[in-house]
Order: sequence, then C-alpha cells, then structure tokens
Amino acid sequence: MDNNSSINALTSSQIFNILTLRYDASQSSSAPKLQWSDFLPVVKQPSLELIESLLKKSVDKILPPNTKKISIALSGGVDSTLVLSILKKYFPEIQINAFLVQFPNSVDETEKAQKIADHFDVDFNKIFLENYLHELPKAISIVKSPFWDLHWYYVSKKAQKASSWIASGDGGDELFGGYTFRYEKYLRQITSNTSPVDKVKNYLMCHNRDFVPDQDKLFGKKLNFTWNKIHSLLLPYFENSLSSLDQVFLADYNGKLLHNFSPNNKKITDHFNMEPLTPILDTELISYASHMPYSYKYDLNSNIGKLPLRDLLNKLNSSSLVSNQKLGFSINTINLWNSYGYNLCKDFLLDAEISKEGWINPDWIDLHLRKELTDIKYANKFLGLLALEIWYRLFVTKTLKSNSLL
Repeated sequence: MDNNSSINALTSSQIFNILTLRYDASQSSSAPKLQWSDFLPVVKQPSLELIESLLKKSVDKILPPNTKKISIALSGGVDSTLVLSILKKYFPEIQINAFLVQFPNSVDETEKAQKIADHFDVDFNKIFLENYLHELPKAISIVKSPFWDLHWYYVSKKAQKASSWIASGDGGDELFGGYTFRYEKYLRQITSNTSPVDKVKNYLMCHNRDFVPDQDKLFGKKLNFTWNKIHSLLLPYFENSLSSLDQVFLADYNGKLLHNFSPNNKKITDHFNMEPLTPILDTELISYASHMPYSYKYDLNSNIGKLPLRDLLNKLNSSSLVSNQKLGFSINTINLWNSYGYNLCKDFLLDAEISKEGWINPDWIDLHLRKELTDIKYANKFLGLLALEIWYRLFVTKTLKSNSLL
C-alpha cells in the first residue's frame, strides 16, 4: 500500500496527536470550540441561582416532557452528583438508574456512588470489568478512531437496557476548574516572565501520562513527528492576555473534552440508540462559566476546585455526599498491563501492521516490551499503540472483525 491509501482516513498529524495528546483536534464536537476571548472575566459574582436555573433549563430543552426513565453515569464526584440532584429536584417523577464501572485492583468508587444513589433513592448498577480491553475492537469500530480509553462503551451498553437517555456531568472539570492535581504543579513551574512556548511545555509536563520521555523515537519514518508541531497546536491557548490559570482552562476545554470524550461518547450513545443529557455543557452555561474569574472556581490555598458547583450542592443539601478529591476514570493501568495488556501487546505489536507500514518504530516496541514495565506512562502508550493497531486491522487491512474479543 502507498502512503495515502495505507493510512486511510487518518492523517499523520492525527496519529501523533492522538498518541501524544490523547485527542484528535480535527474531530468535531457538539460543544462549541472556545477562543481566548471567551475566558475574559466578566462575571462579577457567581450566582448559584442562575447556575441552577441554567441546569434545569438545559434539561427542559433536551428532555421530552413524557420521559419516564433516565440512566445516569454516577462517578461519586461533584458533577454527576449535581446533575442527579437537579434531576431529582425538578423531575421527581422520572425513574433514574445510576451506573458506575468498577475495575479490579483500582480505586473503588462504588461504595461512595452507592451511598449517593441510596440518598436520592435511585437504582444503582455496578459494571464490573475484569478485562477492560475485552471488547476494545467493538468500541473502536464504533468511534472509528484509535482510542483505548472508551469506558463509555461499557456504560452505554449496560445503561441502554434501562433507558434511551443517559445523563452525565461532562464538562464540570473543564469549565469549573476540576483538574486541581495539575493546577498546583503548573503554577509552581511558571512566572510572570514565562514565555508562551515555555508555558505550553510546562502545560504538557502536567499531562505527562499522555506521552513518554522518548516520544520522538516512538514514531516510524513515515510520521514526521516533531514537538514543535505539538507546541504550535497548543500555542494559541497561551499566547494571549488571559491569566495563567484561565489559559490552562482554555487549553483543557479545547483538549480531550472537545476532541475525545464528547465526540466519542456521542458516537457510542448513537450506536446504542441512546440520547446524551449533559446539562453542564449547555451553551448558555458554557458561556457563563467560561467568563467566570478563575478565583471563583479554584482556591489556590486549599487546592479545591469547582467551588460554585460545590456551593450549589450545599444549597441543595447534597454537599456531604462528595469529597474534595477528584473522582472519575480510575482504572489502575499498571494492573491492567500486568493482567492483560502485556500479553495483548506482545500478540498484536511485535509483528504489527503499523510497524511494517512505517508508522511506528518497531525497535521502540521491541526495546520496551523486553523490559519490566513499571512506569504508567509506558503502559498508557502501549495501550494507545494497541488501539492504533486494532484500528488499522479493522479499517485498513480489514484482517480483524469488530466482534473479536481480546
């Protein structure tokens, strides 16, 4: 195959963006892309009443009046708990089923989520995944992109049996400052004199699970990878007059949320004939939240974020149900690697089609597969390569069936 036909629907830049940033900037989302001017602070004092009203209004606009049942992805964190609180307060007649994925030997959030479900008197369903990669070919065949972090596939597959609607708290972290474990580190690394390019580099270092130290050696000859191309993609988010933290919020919003989670989740719910309900991503609330000064969202001293959403939970008598620690996708990648990932990567990658075609460096694969892998960055990267090889065999060589189980 020649260069263009072998890569089929993906360009070179899409591949190294997915394998370096974990998102494809060319992938469109139903949520609007925001510019730096959208984060100029104009909100003088956050109004909990307005936020609550916008959340309710969003549900009113989307949900048909005769809706009987809704499923909700309940992580046990602020965002999904707030959405559940709004649904129970304003739509008490709707039957709600809550769903949460549980992974072996990982942080177990089911106990907290169960307590939240019990508090609101909703049915709670635990989805235990012994092998998170088991149905990866099917999930990739749906999103048509080489991503491995597709837990929404398992949530939707289970939830569609309970309802044709699935609610989530998507957008809360990006719009209201939820990635606190990165903000503190980032702010320590920069000063008022830090250049935009150096800000980009520091921002990436706060996402260092997305790439490996020898990232440039990962790619084959056909992929002309340079860090400058990655930096130039992110530079507009830091080359403006916003505060340093608002620049981070801008980059976060226009990153995985817009070009991974949102479009991939929509493709998956479409596949299962479901409709997504994401009240926090309502366009009016996006506009209001993005113009809110960062100091109202994130407390630098306590390193706690999503302050307005927490205050609203308190107003709704639900704040005691959530902790200050961020919850969410919590699979133990090293455990997944040791139990399933290593053997699968050996089987798929030691004689990989993506290496034969010159997209990925086979020497890099061989070198690191021979080592005892203890660094989560390399585990994540190998799972990303596994997803790319599966995508390639599904859509290019067509030597793998979507219903193949791993």
